[in-house]
Amino acid sequence: MPRNKRNVVALAYDGLCTFELAIAVEIFGLPRPEVGRNWYRFAAASLDSGPLRSTGGIHLIVGSGLSKLSTAGTIIIPGWKGIDVPPPQRLIARLREAYSSGARLVSICSGVFVLAATGLLNGRRATTHWRHADTLRSKYPQIKVEPDVLYVDEGRLLTSAGSAAGIDLCLHIVRKDFGAEVANQVARRLVVPPHRDGGQAQFIPEPIRKTPNGGLAPVLAWLESHFDQDLSVDDLARRAAMSPRTFARQFRRQTGTTPHQWLTHLRLLAAQRKLEQTNDGIDEIAAAVGWQTAATLRQHFSRELRTSPMAYRRKFSTASRH
Repeated sequence: MPRNKRNVVALAYDGLCTFELAIAVEIFGLPRPEVGRNWYRFAAASLDSGPLRSTGGIHLIVGSGLSKLSTAGTIIIPGWKGIDVPPPQRLIARLREAYSSGARLVSICSGVFVLAATGLLNGRRATTHWRHADTLRSKYPQIKVEPDVLYVDEGRLLTSAGSAAGIDLCLHIVRKDFGAEVANQVARRLVVPPHRDGGQAQFIPEPIRKTPNGGLAPVLAWLESHFDQDLSVDDLARRAAMSPRTFARQFRRQTGTTPHQWLTHLRLLAAQRKLEQTNDGIDEIAAAVGWQTAATLRQHFSRELRTSPMAYRRKFSTASRH
């Protein structure tokens, strides 16, 4: 029987990372009647017996053991006991079995070391907290470690960077399962951005040279409402009063990504919302978000979302209900 990806189980363990577990509970475990039927069913599965200890003197009692993983369609590993603590073979076996049965495996922060131990990430991309990236690369050289991103989506294997990046990844999963507007609703409840462009490079402690205008925030704010225009790096550099080379370098340093990638994400999110909420044609939507042609829109949907605009609309459209 195929596994339902909306049946979510988070792994709990002695020494658990409370914040990372709470992210999973907050996003997948809370009832959301405003979304309608078929919201996630959430449970926790305990690796260890007895009350589980966590940082701050908190003890947690979990009613289910690892057997809960046998029916999970999405399994979340919220951190791990330590990057040098090997996961037990019984957990590795359960995760491999779940994946072979169609489950989606998700790690937050150091939880990637559990996924890495299964061997499922070999030959694939993954990320973790920037402090652990070199260790992950050294221990598991077959994994393509990407240290400068907030999360990596490899289909049924998803990994996030540091703890708070787990929120970004979980919202990304909601967006994949329910569409951009529902993900926005969840983000609003959390009072967080529905999508943070960029990567964790912006959080790595390194000197950032002050720019004449005090940073790129004014340019980024302007871009939020003008992404539909035909824009180049030169255009944005002039608005920031910088040379194109300096602007590109500062943009990468301050956001962790390129101006082109930032603009692409803005346009993609806008296109998703229009596909969900309107009956506009694909050409019309492409022009409205600044991509001019339907072919360009399809190209970005295929590369970033692994689907087509029409397939996305069929899955997430709410326009016909109004």
